[in-house]
This record gives sequence, C-alpha cells and structure tokens, in this order.
Amino acid sequence: MQTGDILTRVLATGTFDLLHPGHLFFLEEAKKLGDELYVIVARDSKIEHKPKPIIPEEQRVRMITALKVVDYAILGSEGDMFEPLEEIQPDIIALGHDQVFDSDKLKEELAKRGFASEITRIEKSEACRFCSSGKIIKEILKRYGKKD
Repeated sequence: MQTGDILTRVLATGTFDLLHPGHLFFLEEAKKLGDELYVIVARDSKIEHKPKPIIPEEQRVRMITALKVVDYAILGSEGDMFEPLEEIQPDIIALGHDQVFDSDKLKEELAKRGFASEITRIEKSEACRFCSSGKIIKEILKRYGKKD
C-alpha cells in the first residue's frame, strides 16, 4: 500500500462473551472485506436480546483487541449505538449470520444519519461443536452442574 491510498474500513460488532472459534471466524471473514477491521464490543447495558454477558465488558474488549485480525476495538456507546460510527466512518458494516439486526432497517437508519456504509451479512459460520457461547454454557452445566 502506498502513501495516500484510501483504506477500506470494515466494522463488526458483537457481545463476544466467552470468546470462541465462531467469533474468530466471523472476524476473519469481516476482515477479508477490507483493509482495517474495527470492532465495537457491546456494552452490558445495551444487551437485551439474550442474557447479560458473564465476562465484564472491559475484559471482553481486551480479548478482542488481542486478536491479530482486529486492528481497533472499542466499547460501544452507553447512549446511541451509532455514536462510535462518527469517529470510525466505516465503509462496510459486517453482520454475523446470527446477529439480530434487520439489514434494511439498519441501512435506513444509517442513511438518515448521513452514513453511506455498505451492509454485508456474513452468512457462513464456523462448524464446530463449541462455536456458540450458549453451547459452551450448556456443556459446562452438563459437565459441572449440580449433581444429585
């Protein structure tokens, strides 16, 4: 890359509780879409579609930051989820195969706010036994749960 080249910024978001190979696969696929991968780690207070994370948010962002595939990782906003996009200015927003975002509604809201980001859903997922926080939790409960 030469000086003055424009980099394509990709943004991925998620909870990233109990970091597992499925998370890594999603982020690797997202990174393939551009030059720089920014990741917004969801705040505990903003997670409403599933149980609150086990791992504290500061530790989750630290884990994501440590991944080689990630260029920048930050915690999301406590207020407006679109606030961090002002600084990031993503060219592409990568959604995971199981993320609850409605792509069309997200695109509309981005346009209202002046963003021309492309929305891409990573449709494939890693096929492994523990590529889901829920599956990991179920296995832990099965192995170490209360015995009668």
